[in-house]
Amino acid sequence: MPGTPARKRKAQHDPALPDLAPGANSYLQRILNARVYDVAKESSLTPARQLSKRLGNKVLLKREDEQPVFSFKLRGAYNKMVNLTPEQRDRGVICASAGNHAQGVALSAKKLGCRAVIVMPVTAPKVKVDAVAGHGGEVVLHGDSFTDAYEHSLLLAKEQGLTFVHPFDDPDVIAGQGTIAMEMLRQHQGPIDAVFVAIGGGGLIAGVAAYIKAVRPEIKVIGVQTQDSDAMARSVKAGKRVTLADVGLFADGTAVKLVGEETFRVTRALVDGFVTVDTDAACAAIKDVFEDTRSILEPSGALGVAAVKKYVAETGAKGQTFIAITSGANMNFDRLRFVAERAEVGEQREAVFAVTIPEARGSFKRFCELLGPRSVTEFNYRIADADKAHIFVGVSIKQKDEAARLARTFSKAGFPTLDLSDDELAKQHVRHMVGGRTELARDERLYRFIFPERPGALMRFLSSMHPDWNISLFHYRNQGADYGRILVGLQVPKGDRAALREFVESLGYPHQDETDNPVYQLFLR
Repeated sequence: MPGTPARKRKAQHDPALPDLAPGANSYLQRILNARVYDVAKESSLTPARQLSKRLGNKVLLKREDEQPVFSFKLRGAYNKMVNLTPEQRDRGVICASAGNHAQGVALSAKKLGCRAVIVMPVTAPKVKVDAVAGHGGEVVLHGDSFTDAYEHSLLLAKEQGLTFVHPFDDPDVIAGQGTIAMEMLRQHQGPIDAVFVAIGGGGLIAGVAAYIKAVRPEIKVIGVQTQDSDAMARSVKAGKRVTLADVGLFADGTAVKLVGEETFRVTRALVDGFVTVDTDAACAAIKDVFEDTRSILEPSGALGVAAVKKYVAETGAKGQTFIAITSGANMNFDRLRFVAERAEVGEQREAVFAVTIPEARGSFKRFCELLGPRSVTEFNYRIADADKAHIFVGVSIKQKDEAARLARTFSKAGFPTLDLSDDELAKQHVRHMVGGRTELARDERLYRFIFPERPGALMRFLSSMHPDWNISLFHYRNQGADYGRILVGLQVPKGDRAALREFVESLGYPHQDETDNPVYQLFLR
């Protein structure tokens, strides 16, 4: 199994196990009696048809992104709050949350008619902060992580006499989340090989594992975390709770430094193993779910799907049935640009290269001919050296090993190549920084074109260009539209300006002469 290896199942009488026998205090009994449907809905179990076909396994999505707060957290929050005494509710409640539990508490408080103070880290996405306020919650922003917000919420609870509603480390909260598993097993009564569950503090996986292992113990329960927020996996491996010094914030819904005592106890006893995934894999999973459902998940909500893909790749599983809980969809709109950019690399459908070509007329065209019919996703170049040119290029690929083959092809043709597909610096920063001023760009004219996104458009441009003109700047990035926007710098002698205008007009592409644009003069001239 990928990630942390599966452990031998402990005996059912082991005192470390939660009480799973029927009884007033058992998790099974708690889940069966949980009150969640006053505010939550039974979410869909949706086939991911395209992803299933691609993976050769049946993949089902438990759509907790369909909840009124676009997250499963409403279940646990309401089940906890409805079980408080009237006196506890009258004092008002308080919670700490990165955003999804916060919305659950705020909506539950509105339903139950009590005050709710919500402490959120300053890094919480604005869409979540606004949603909490929209449900009537009193938002307090504090600290950079959930742990920082949690510690501050405990101080406020003591100062103001508020009742604390824990986001994960509480039996009623765990039981509320466990109703997801109850629904899944009712909705799909056929074989299920594994359920993949994102882990932050552990409330969701504790509830899901408690129910599944009581009712269908043959089903594997796999925990999923990001590589930079894997507190639960590390804790289970160490045999005790481990506090992370820092956590990644891209998947903010699972950015927890220390998991709960009760959630650790249940997870350690019942969960079969763990898978860790990176940012690119999460972005690719967001795209996968969108293509199957037209819904956009938040990063934490897509971790289960990313883990299914990694599990299948590493185990070679075929013909099995997997369920991924899509746990949330509270995505900031301005994150979508980053997600779209990284999804292709995460899906291993884009290779990124640094290629060195001779700074000679015809080199650029010869390099483009090597690309053949492949789609270019990005091209960045700025003249900087009299003898050689360094270009940053992204290319669509169908298989991961195609990147290595392409790199060898380029190198064999005399273009030394470095594969940057796994280089974080290149993907995060350098791709946006290629270029700048240069004294070598004499007689440069700058044009902005709109090219049709079809094979051959670039080669038509290069083949039609006068052989004495040199390309000194080129920038292109595929934006997913029918037309690509391209910026080109051409070194054209003053005596050829009329020929340049004639050439540009003959292409038939919409264009704009940007040579006098002050932005060009300030940063590139």
